[in-house]
This record gives sequence, C-alpha cells and structure tokens, in this order.
Amino acid sequence: MTAEHPTAEEMLRANERNWDARTPVHVASAFYGLDGSRSADDWFAPFEWADLGDVTGRDVLHLQCHLGTETQAFDARGAARTVGLDFSAAAVAEARLLAAARGRDVEYVHADVHRAVEALGGRQFDVVYTGKGALCYLPDLTAWAGTVARLLRPGGTLYLVEFHPLLNALGPVPEPGADELLLRHDYLEGRGPLRGDNPRTYTDGPPLASDTACYEWRHGLGEVVTAVVAAGLTVELLRETDLLPWPRLERMVRDGASGWWRLPEPEPKVPHMFALRARRPS
Repeated sequence: MTAEHPTAEEMLRANERNWDARTPVHVASAFYGLDGSRSADDWFAPFEWADLGDVTGRDVLHLQCHLGTETQAFDARGAARTVGLDFSAAAVAEARLLAAARGRDVEYVHADVHRAVEALGGRQFDVVYTGKGALCYLPDLTAWAGTVARLLRPGGTLYLVEFHPLLNALGPVPEPGADELLLRHDYLEGRGPLRGDNPRTYTDGPPLASDTACYEWRHGLGEVVTAVVAAGLTVELLRETDLLPWPRLERMVRDGASGWWRLPEPEPKVPHMFALRARRPS
C-alpha cells in the first residue's frame, strides 16, 4: 500500500474517521434541526410510507443511520423493535443521546455495514431500510446485498431510497457559482473511487479540523438492481423521482404535496432520487 494506492479497507477506515469528524458539525447544524426545528418525518418523502406500508409490530433495521434522525420515525410509527447501525462511533453516541432525549426506544449499534450480521448477533428483521447517501460509501454492492439478504427474515423487505446515479454524476452539490445541469462525474461504476478532501460537509457550520479525506464509489442503477437480484431478493418496485430533500440549485421550488424540492417548469424533468423495494422469498 502507498498513500496514492490505499486498499479498500484503508479507504473505508478513512471514511469512518471522516464521519467521526463530521458528526459534531452536523449535530450543531441548522440542516439537521436537532434543536427541535425538524422532525423525523421531515426526512421522508410521502411515497416512502406508501411503499413501505404499515410498520406497526415489525422489526426494522436502518443501515448506515448516521445520527438516527430517520431511524426514530420507525419507532414513532409503531415498530416492535427499531435498530440503527453505523460505522461512526461518534454518530452512534449522538444517536443514542438524541433517542433517549426524545423518549424513543431505539437501539443503536456501532459497526461497519459489511460486518452487520456479526455485530447484530445473527438477528433478522422484517424491514431493512437504507439510503440517502449510503451506497456511495460501499465499494462492493454484491457483498452489501448479500449482507442485506442475511439480515432479512424470510418474507422480509429491503427498502432502499437513494440519490440517483444521475444526481451523483451531476454532483449532489454544485460547483460554486454553477447553476446548470452539467455532468461532473461518472454515472457508471468501474473506474474506482473518487477521493475527496473537502473540509466542508453538506451542512452549514464550521469546516472540519482534521480527517477531511473521504472516498466514494459510483454505482449505476443497473448495478444496484443486479446486486439485489443476485442476492436472491425479488424486486417488487423501482421508482425514480425528481424530488430532493433540499434545493440543490437556487432556482428549485418547493413541491406543495411533500415540501421537498424540484426544478420549476419548464426545466428538464430528470431523476434526482430513486426507491427500490425487494423481498426475501418466504
């Protein structure tokens, strides 16, 4: 290994340190609204609950949960057991504090998603939920999908809501001063990770003092679906949407039904996010 050619494990550990460093910035940010200005439901598009159905009495696992802002919503909606898992020890510690402060019965586990089966002691769940900036930190979707399949009970559901590969190709955050839809990165996988070294995160707040390097992998929609199918799961739904939970471009307007953001008419109608629901056969 050299600094120019780190191994996949070294890149994953660099990402872990980067998210540890991000955590205090995110906790204090207006973006996350942990002062009570935002609720757990703010992080869900309306179609998500329609796709998922009633979670009452179901065991739910949220992979790569960060501060657990979404995880708490499953407990609030009557899940029998709600578990969040994340590789950042700092984020998991904050998630536990936030859940306790809000009276939410949520368990948080500190573990890399690749080791989730072992970290959870072989427990299985009715629903595995993940996404919104998660897959780009995984080098091997085949291994990830295999892990998800092992975490699901027979008949259990994977629900993935993720930023669309097209949005990642545009860049989730535009270049300073840019206000156009221009391709900046690969849409398709295959050319290795992108290395970032930016002290600013996607939220407001001060720059990171250290551990600014992170690595992201590109995954096309075809790769995602193929990995899920290869793991033995049956895809039931695949939707694309032009909605985003924040205005990527200044000219984006709020969607009246969801409160999320989209490009105004007559701008191109392009996908910014996608949702996939798949089931482990009974």
